[in-house]
Amino acid sequence: PSPSSFRSPITCPLPFDDTAVATFDVPHFRYIDEEEDEDDVLSSRGWSSSSYSVCSTEGDYQSDSSSSAVSNRYVVVSGTPHKILEHLLSDLRLDEHQGATEEMLLDDFLLTYLVFMSTNDLCQALLGQYPSLAFYSPGCEEGKEALYRKRKVLHLVSQWSSLYKDFLREEENVKLFMKTLYRYVLEDVYEFPTLEKDLKEFQKLLQAEWAFILTVLSSVSLQNKALFQQLSLKENGIQLRGAHSDSREVMCRVYVSSDSYLSIRVRTTVLAQELLHIVAQRMEKPEEDMVLVAQTYSGEKRAIQPHDCIFSESLTPPGRLMACWKDLSEILPPLTDCQELAQRPTRLLGINTWDVSVALTNLDWSLFNSVHEQELIYYTFSRQASSGHTVALEQLLQRCNEVQQWVMSEVLLCPSLGKRVQLLKKFIKIAAHCKAQRNLNSSFAIIMGLNTAAVSRLNQTWEKVPGKFKKLFSELELLTDPSLNHKAYRDAFRKMKPPKIPFMPLLLKDITFIHEGNKTFHDNLVNFEKLHMIADTVRHIRHCQTDQAGGDGPDVRASVHYLHIIDNQQTLFELSHRLEPRA
Repeated sequence: PSPSSFRSPITCPLPFDDTAVATFDVPHFRYIDEEEDEDDVLSSRGWSSSSYSVCSTEGDYQSDSSSSAVSNRYVVVSGTPHKILEHLLSDLRLDEHQGATEEMLLDDFLLTYLVFMSTNDLCQALLGQYPSLAFYSPGCEEGKEALYRKRKVLHLVSQWSSLYKDFLREEENVKLFMKTLYRYVLEDVYEFPTLEKDLKEFQKLLQAEWAFILTVLSSVSLQNKALFQQLSLKENGIQLRGAHSDSREVMCRVYVSSDSYLSIRVRTTVLAQELLHIVAQRMEKPEEDMVLVAQTYSGEKRAIQPHDCIFSESLTPPGRLMACWKDLSEILPPLTDCQELAQRPTRLLGINTWDVSVALTNLDWSLFNSVHEQELIYYTFSRQASSGHTVALEQLLQRCNEVQQWVMSEVLLCPSLGKRVQLLKKFIKIAAHCKAQRNLNSSFAIIMGLNTAAVSRLNQTWEKVPGKFKKLFSELELLTDPSLNHKAYRDAFRKMKPPKIPFMPLLLKDITFIHEGNKTFHDNLVNFEKLHMIADTVRHIRHCQTDQAGGDGPDVRASVHYLHIIDNQQTLFELSHRLEPRA
């Protein structure tokens, strides 16, 4: 029968422009046999004919399609989560001859399984697919088949763990699963020595990601002492991973007034006195007269001791982190009442625009390269913000928002008309340089910052901007045009070669659009066509990411690592109207 007769419709259009809708460049599944009866094929696999769905690069199949024409089509057969896993293991190859279709299907499954099943369900399903060898002799065919199945399970677990890395490390059910599976393999290798190579590979995986589990080896009683020594950590050269210092960095907000804060990038091990030193330098205030406090939502202030770690669990501030004078009064008054505003120096005007764009891009790269593909899935589907699974993604999104607010703050905190014009010109050039460096994240943020109402209403300032800068700004504005589903941005970004940084909010919007516009289940069977679309979008991160070499001077780095930001919209508009009162 023609596969087109089993097409299941997508309930909404894809969140891409017309040229990108049908790009499922994946071969036809090998297990679909056009000559067999449809019901026989499906019933033997535990799948449903009602959930066949086909995506074609050229439209629906014709009834007289040749086998060569079918071979480049993507065919999806939906099933229950357990049947999908069973099929994955059936088609999995342990050699280099793994087909592109099977690799794509496995990647789709691993990237998106959280959409339709929990991690605990996956662990239990994998243990259920690990057959017992107790009733087989090593030489019988059934024993060989069961042994091969075990190796496939270990391979899939290895792929899963490598893909998710530290995402799984803190989940207790995964720890228990890894420990249980490791014990199973240790027990099996005594009767089936051919598993020894797979055990060593599994040990390497555990050493890299789950080193603590290897300690169970000493508590497992193997009947063959020589085999125990052969598989010991010492003989295999596997060392338990020691405690290592946490060198991760986070974006920290330190309020210096009721309506503004410094956004500072620091290590998670930073001490209060180190953070206070940075704030004092940026504010040009005497450090010895200042103190760092945690302010609760009720307004109560609690001083943090100099040698306290800011990000220790016991000291996580329940509200704002603030830098105050020692009498606990604020360093700056509200910005609309600040007498220092007229004397405020504009440091940015003295820095080369290309150097600023390089520093912005280097910081964005370090954040973007820390984002795992799975963070987009967790962020969209788990709804567990700040759960630890989406830290890097949240930092990148926070950075995008803060760059936009920083642009607004720099312009609106500049009382001199001439300097404001210079700032507008500078930001336009910086946005253009970021685009040239394929950093659409900061480029977008700067353009949107200049386009906000509080800045765009400054007619006297914009009138004095030279025509060539206005023209450049208009060209950059086209990238942010949302018409035709952001077609201008998508076309421009598609032409850029990696490494490149996408505008992350739009990528998250695409995933959310696919999720909310398509059912996850059809008749209690997983809609794998939807999962493939989600996985294809998530893989966009993989395509864009790569190591980005580069450096910048300390002065330039400080100008973009420590941003003074106004986060109060009323304050922004009051400053705007103070600079150019409404006529």
